[in-house]
Amino acid sequence: MNMQKLLLLAMVGLLVSCSGENKDVIAKVNGVDITAQQFQAYLDFKRIKVNDDAHRELLLDQYLERQGLSLLLQQKQDEKARLLAQAELEDFQRQMTISRYFERYLKEAVNDEKIRNYYLSNPQKYSQEKVHVAHILLRLQRDMSEAERKARLTQINEIYSRLKAGADFAETARAESEDKVSSRKGGDLGWMKKGAIDVQFSEQMFALGKDEISAPFETPFGYHIIKVLDDAKTTTQSLESVAGDIRYLLRQQVKQAHEAELQAELNIEKVQ
Repeated sequence: MNMQKLLLLAMVGLLVSCSGENKDVIAKVNGVDITAQQFQAYLDFKRIKVNDDAHRELLLDQYLERQGLSLLLQQKQDEKARLLAQAELEDFQRQMTISRYFERYLKEAVNDEKIRNYYLSNPQKYSQEKVHVAHILLRLQRDMSEAERKARLTQINEIYSRLKAGADFAETARAESEDKVSSRKGGDLGWMKKGAIDVQFSEQMFALGKDEISAPFETPFGYHIIKVLDDAKTTTQSLESVAGDIRYLLRQQVKQAHEAELQAELNIEKVQ
């Protein structure tokens, strides 16, 4: 960041010294005019608070000495070094110009009202259906033989038969489920969002009512039996909780659209 500040300071100096305006010249450094506007721009950029005239004079002396050193060293550089420094300076100027422009533009274009309107116009994006579900899982491995897979299918069907006959789901999950995390909680997976996991699993859990148990079904994880512990409900995220995400989304959209508008105004001709 220090190098960027030095580059920007040097850029200001070059722009002012090359502008051809001698208005409000307060000093000459190696024959180059230094204006009051140039010095004030430096103070503003550095966010330096001037206490009194004596303090300003001290700051000016320090500024002129550093400006003089910069100009002297520029004169001592060879042509290649000067060109490299100029290329770096111009590239930084381009970056700063573009960055500062869009910073101001997007601040005005994407305000709190735009964010609120987007939130209200897209309620489905900020509403989530959830259901409280538990499951029993028998895992399937890719390298399992057909006989091993059939044995697992027979095992999950036997578990289902016991559940249908009245066996306690939580106790059965603790004893039989190979999902070690949820099995310790009786198979309880908590409140699961719609579409957050495998499609087949999601469809099954939202097709059931409270206390209903599904028939065994297969997902890429293995064979499952699920039980709905609480009916599905819809929760809505507050505007405050998603405002940052909406702001980012809108800024990206607005910036992309405005960049396209600006590109259309460009007139670039390559000289062969």
